[in-house]
Amino acid sequence: METRQLHGTPGGLRTLARAALPVLPVVNQLPGVRKAPAGSFSGLSFARAGAEVQRADVEAYAAVCAFPRKDTVPLPYPHLLAFPLHMAIMADPAFPYAAIGMVHLENTITAHRAIGVGEVLDLTTAVGAPRPHARGALLDFVTSVTSGDDVVWESVSTYLRRGVRTDGEPDAPLVVGDPLSGGVQWRLPGDLGRRYAAVSGDHNPIHLYPLTARALGFPRQIAHGMWTLARSVAAIENRLPDAVSVEVAFRKPVFLPGTVAFAERADDGTHTFSLSNPSDGSPHLVGRATPA
Repeated sequence: METRQLHGTPGGLRTLARAALPVLPVVNQLPGVRKAPAGSFSGLSFARAGAEVQRADVEAYAAVCAFPRKDTVPLPYPHLLAFPLHMAIMADPAFPYAAIGMVHLENTITAHRAIGVGEVLDLTTAVGAPRPHARGALLDFVTSVTSGDDVVWESVSTYLRRGVRTDGEPDAPLVVGDPLSGGVQWRLPGDLGRRYAAVSGDHNPIHLYPLTARALGFPRQIAHGMWTLARSVAAIENRLPDAVSVEVAFRKPVFLPGTVAFAERADDGTHTFSLSNPSDGSPHLVGRATPA
């Protein structure tokens, strides 16, 4: 699989706009925008070298996601450094699907050690051929983060592309436990999506305003899935080891403003947690953290 280097200032609204062009009629047939046929896609990889972990960026992220200020980064933080690689892949004409409409279903993060503020990291994200799913096709965005010669952080972000046919039998979904009842309630403000977008670079319109969310089929804006993951991890991070694996399945969107209930349980070093609608108990997220 060819690995392409990401140069210059990565991410931002320009990258998101470029990724959205393939959903526009006529424009989506222009050279450099027109997507390759789905059946021809076998994989694509992008790399980013020399990404320095900046204290101001880490502290801004920590504030939005309720992590404490430390000299090491919050567990999910490297996803922000890898997100421009995700977008570069989705915006590339060789990737057969438009970024708008990709649904984040699952995420697994494995940290092999704590990453310090000021470290310089190299990142690679690769996606292979799609896997079958009952509602379409799954694509696994696999990220590896290295410091020097050591792999320090890895993740797999699994996206669903609805309505795409792929040969084979669907794999079993990620099973991390059942939603937990009770817990503490968090009130989430209407501008949470805009605040997280400002620190993450993920300006998907479904997260920003009621008007932009309605244009894409939602009654109002929804929280980022990676914010719900980060906020859940922040609630238990002082009980997790530096080498840890976190697996999360995203269920139902969190509408903003809104209220969610967070609950967690610890059993022999494994932490199971969930984020639910306090009115009816329906889950937004279920997750598990285990020593790596």
